[in-house]
Amino acid sequence: MFAGILKTIGNTPLVELKKAMDVRFHLFAKLEGANPSGSAKDRPALEIVREGLLTGKIRKDTVIVETSSGNMGVALAQICSYLNLPFICITDTKATPQHVNLLRIYGAKVEVISKPDSVTGDFLVARINRAREIANSLDNAFWINQYANLLNAGAHYRTMEEILTALNGEVDYFICCASSCGTLRGCAEYVRSLGLSRIKICAVDAPGSVIFGGNRGKRLIPGHGAGIRPELYQDGLVNRVVTVTDMECVIGCRRLLATEALLVGGSSGAAFMGAQHLRDEIPEGANCVMLFPDRGERYLNTIFSDTWVYEQFNRSIDECCQNVEFLPGLPDAVAHNLSA
Repeated sequence: MFAGILKTIGNTPLVELKKAMDVRFHLFAKLEGANPSGSAKDRPALEIVREGLLTGKIRKDTVIVETSSGNMGVALAQICSYLNLPFICITDTKATPQHVNLLRIYGAKVEVISKPDSVTGDFLVARINRAREIANSLDNAFWINQYANLLNAGAHYRTMEEILTALNGEVDYFICCASSCGTLRGCAEYVRSLGLSRIKICAVDAPGSVIFGGNRGKRLIPGHGAGIRPELYQDGLVNRVVTVTDMECVIGCRRLLATEALLVGGSSGAAFMGAQHLRDEIPEGANCVMLFPDRGERYLNTIFSDTWVYEQFNRSIDECCQNVEFLPGLPDAVAHNLSA
């Protein structure tokens, strides 16, 4: 149905990491940043828009509306630009300048929410409420609603199919950050549809996220945790939940850059540190796959900035690295591969 750049979505690389972590098992990264807009969100964005066009819910003059902390917005902005569809993206002040600039470059109308929801104190709730309000106020609007849309999950059946194909079905652990729960649910459902119950599905969540029953609190890293329990969430979706802090995300990203020359975003660093937390329970010789949702260029002013790290954690990156006692042998370059 789609041509041009949209035909390149999917079939992202699966790379074995040899240097970032000294382990007895095989550690692989699914590099979703290789999608054309730079993230895993290309998959559900395309699937939802495709279905809308096929069913007539999206027409040539339909206004696409969505809330996003960054990547889903950019994915939709690229797709809408190609299809000449108007797009309104509601984001908030935690979005990186790079994400906001990309949205505007692709032609999206961007609305930045500056205050959290008055009841919950959460920016995501405020963004969702505003998206609903805008969609309801327009005569011809289509709200993507990634946190509830089953096509978000369905798009990631193919993600897991690609992983299983690349490894001839020999996957033992799958590690993925939880946010909208689309990637997590889609990959888990596909595995279970094949009867592959031996594959352990492991979610990585953030302190301050409420997805798995935690208390709502401050979170810094987009795509890592959520201030609501998404409608896509299901009990029993995962075998294991690992909590990774914002500081660990930063250190994970810098370690991947220093050892593997992989420049990836915060939720990728979280998935890597989730594998680090699980390393002692993963059997020797097992195949462990981490999903890396996006690239790191969008986080040069945050995760890879020593100034930002000090402002957020009130300590230097050296001190942050020293606090991660369970990750021995941190190379000097982890602290100083970038120091903007």
